[in-house]
Amino acid sequence: MSTSTPTPISYKDAGVDIDAGDALVERIKPLARRTLREGVMAGIGGFGALFELPKGYDEPVLVSGTDGVGTKLKLAFEWNMHDTVGIDLVAMSVNDVLVQGAEPLFFLDYFACGRLDVDTAAAVVGGIARGCELSGCALIGGETAEMPGMYPEGEYDLAGFAVGVVEKRRILNGQAVQAGDVVLGLASSGVHSNGFSLVRKCIERAQAAGNLPEALDGKPFREAVMAPTRLYVKSVLAALRAHPHDGPAGGIKALAHITGGGLLENIPRVLPQHLAAHLEAGSWPQSELFAWLQRTAAISDTEMNRTFNNGIGMVLVVAAEAAEAVRTMLEQHGETVHAIGRIAERGDGAAVVVA
Repeated sequence: MSTSTPTPISYKDAGVDIDAGDALVERIKPLARRTLREGVMAGIGGFGALFELPKGYDEPVLVSGTDGVGTKLKLAFEWNMHDTVGIDLVAMSVNDVLVQGAEPLFFLDYFACGRLDVDTAAAVVGGIARGCELSGCALIGGETAEMPGMYPEGEYDLAGFAVGVVEKRRILNGQAVQAGDVVLGLASSGVHSNGFSLVRKCIERAQAAGNLPEALDGKPFREAVMAPTRLYVKSVLAALRAHPHDGPAGGIKALAHITGGGLLENIPRVLPQHLAAHLEAGSWPQSELFAWLQRTAAISDTEMNRTFNNGIGMVLVVAAEAAEAVRTMLEQHGETVHAIGRIAERGDGAAVVVA
């Protein structure tokens, strides 16, 4: 009986390239270094990242959030546009953490693919690092998973995780909101990172009809569609510090990040049950991009406000006497601010009324 020696199979033969992974880590390190902030004790390269809580808090409370980018990634694959989805990834988590009144401290990412393309992965992580820089948040760790057979060639998935801190007495939970408070809306940069299953259907419909626009809102069509989620962290934190809800003028009482579910589903999450937000239709402009989506999909005004952010990416509920000062400060920090409504008793009506 004869036996044959099996042909050796390496990990690389099985589809996992350790050298490519090492090369990516080396590309990532300088990107991560640019995001360093006070508190980072050990970051990229170890088995765990260390972060020391900032000094100066009496009762620090940690706030965490995690999210992905959703089917916007399908367009990134199709159009070979990988440099901004990392900003989306960071924004989806840090904007959520901000809603509690928290300052984002650090961020970790998870990048999974079938075969690691170092250039693509570096472009994605470059966006993640840029998002962290723009929000004052340290990129201190993550995971790159190369899993042959799990993803089609050229595709990947992203997830992110952010941790922030807030003084216990300054946590925003909506309990201070009352009738008469003013609702301010901060302009979005576009679709952000929700509703892309419908966006992709609109693109397919327009392509089939041969009437895909060349440009929208002064940008080439693809750039307008892929514009990254706006990061509201630095501007809103400045306003929160100057106008806290327990301050003399009542200040900022609640925040709502307008993500999946739009204005109609997200604002009620930060309101007491007995109150409603009465928004004034037309009090903020509709961009060419949102007008095109509404027209292409024949969506009603109500569905636009339920499916997309429709031009408002972050909502603030502010004491009436502080509203003008808060608005001015946000505008000084680069935000486009619209007074879009007021808080009223809910009664038997809906939690958000647009009229």
